[in-house]
Amino acid sequence: MKKYILTVCLMMSFLLLTGCGRKKNTNPLVSPTPQPTAPIESEQPSPTIAETEDGTNADRKDTWTIADFYPALEDMEYVYKGVGMEYASFTVFMDYFDKDTNRYQTRTDNGGTVTAKVMEIKDGKLSVIKSVGEAYYRDNLLDTEAEKDVEVLLMEPLVRGTRWTLPDGSERYISNINVKVETDLGTYDAIEVKTEGTDSTTKDYYSPGVGLIKSIFRSEEYEVSSTLSEIKTNTPYKLAVDFYYPEQDEKIHVVQKEITFHTNDVTRLVLEKAVKEKVLNNNYVPLISTNTKINSMYLGKDHIVYVDFSKELIEEMEAGSGFEQLILQSITNTLGSYYGVKEVCITVDQKPYESGHILLKEGETLKVNMDLVVR
Repeated sequence: MKKYILTVCLMMSFLLLTGCGRKKNTNPLVSPTPQPTAPIESEQPSPTIAETEDGTNADRKDTWTIADFYPALEDMEYVYKGVGMEYASFTVFMDYFDKDTNRYQTRTDNGGTVTAKVMEIKDGKLSVIKSVGEAYYRDNLLDTEAEKDVEVLLMEPLVRGTRWTLPDGSERYISNINVKVETDLGTYDAIEVKTEGTDSTTKDYYSPGVGLIKSIFRSEEYEVSSTLSEIKTNTPYKLAVDFYYPEQDEKIHVVQKEITFHTNDVTRLVLEKAVKEKVLNNNYVPLISTNTKINSMYLGKDHIVYVDFSKELIEEMEAGSGFEQLILQSITNTLGSYYGVKEVCITVDQKPYESGHILLKEGETLKVNMDLVVR
């Protein structure tokens, strides 16, 4: 039964909302976008989404596109209130957005797990091209290759009757238009997208300028719903990160810091800044000097963290062989814990780490080791 509940939870967690980048990234950033469209007041006429199945447009913009129903909104957290199961409530934040490729990376936290998803708007379709479970770290996955089984969430034309088949054989189609959906924020005008599986159905409701506002999953045993209840503006993503520092006692100590990530912030630069911050305990040995740069950092498909430092890591270390080993172990523990893996490959200016005391071979890794850690 628990496995079934978790399966239902994962089906619900494809919910998508957004944020747009304002911070630096390797790709050009999109300009700030308008705030979400306000809920429809009951006494006011609502904008018509679509009037006929053949796409005839009346009293609305010429053609609605997926971009209208999937807006790019930076540093905004969407909160959903769930009914029917433990994991039906969740929050969504957008880690990254690239306007050139029309790719988005969202982070969904339902209290049981965190899922990172890469979405792409292409050829009139909004698709999930990659999904990573237990994504407790934050890293840019926008350049990832699309998975074999791509899930299409929305397809143009956005009119009643548009239909497509999912990789698992389920049928998904736009089942209704101009549906009034009640939420804690007010009433929204939405399109209804229905998914018919072997023994379940799901209805998702999208409103222009806002995105997904409600999802209802039904099976013979369950009815689970998640409804937008709050939109938090100017709310970057915050994550508690453990940093490991050597001390004069030749032990390694842990300092937990709350790290703030804005949409499109580069993770390595945020962590570089955090690790350089002065630690309250003056006996802790710094991991890197103020001039040291993290040139690159990523989690490989082999579950090894690859990090490349500038030459100042070695030139300005000012440590004997014993403390140099402790520093490298502390860097390994910090990055290994952040990504949730056991091995880290450290290079300097794209060459194997080599100092007067320590020489690493090409591709050699250091293992996360907590034997000397004092908590």
